Formats: sequence, C-alpha cells, structure tokens
Amino acid sequence: MAINKSGTKQIADNRKARHDYFVLEQIECGIELVGTEVKSIRSGGVNLKDSWCSVDDGEMWVKGMHISPYEQGNIFNRDPMRVRRLLLHKREIDRLLGKVKQEGLTLIPLSLYFKGSRVKLALGLCKGKKLYDKREDMAKKAAVRDIDRAIKSKINNG
Repeated sequence: MAINKSGTKQIADNRKARHDYFVLEQIECGIELVGTEVKSIRSGGVNLKDSWCSVDDGEMWVKGMHISPYEQGNIFNRDPMRVRRLLLHKREIDRLLGKVKQEGLTLIPLSLYFKGSRVKLALGLCKGKKLYDKREDMAKKAAVRDIDRAIKSKINNG
C-alpha cells in the first residue's frame, strides 16, 4: 500500500474495469462498513474485480464486492459478499442515475483507498468497450513497451 502526497493510501484497484470500460467520470464516495470489515480491509482482504453499483430506493449500493472475513472477528463477521451502501448526496445519486438510464452507462467501483482514517471508493461512470477497442488498447500498450525497451537498450549499449 503506497501513500500518496495527498494523504491517501491505496487499498485495492479494479484493473479489470479499466480494461473492460472507458471511464468517463470518476466520483469519490464513502462506503458504509462495520468494524471487522475495516480491519479486514486494512490487512488487504478486499476484491473489486466483479463489483458494480446500482440505485435502489434512492440509495446507491455496491454489489459483488468481496471483503474477506476478519480472522479474529468471530461472531462479528458479516457475509463477505453482502451489499454495502455508498455515501453520496441525493442530487449526486439522481444525476448519476439519470446518466445511467439515458445514456446506457454503468457505475463501476474503480479503487478503494484510505483518506485519513476513512475508507473511500472511487466510483467510475463507465461505457463498455467493444472487443476491437480492447485490442486497440493492448496494441498501444505493446507499442509503448517496445519503444521504451528500444530506448533503454540504446542507452545501455551506446
């Protein structure tokens, strides 16, 4: 876990989301957790891979996020896959819901991090990538990697 200059400490990153979606907008929100979940998160027991967000009854919920049970948690442990509420203002939820309904976008958790002592979630307003978009991104990454490798070998040899 690396600490940024802004005082944030990265816990988990959803790399699959950046591969499968174009991230159009990123929103920071709080997440409602219980004590043993926070302790488990501190030890790195969280997975965002197949998680997504939805709005039910005017509240934003994250689904599919796995927080491993805390080993010393005994009876206070909760279900690892339980649905957790996200803490956003009503107008933010309404704005995001409007974009999801009208434009066919998706709300995907991008990363989980500590900001001070609080756990925050970076929520992405995303548009799905087609297969050719994914191939194009992989080709660009490979080209950049090849250029960097050629520059590095040129510096070392000459």
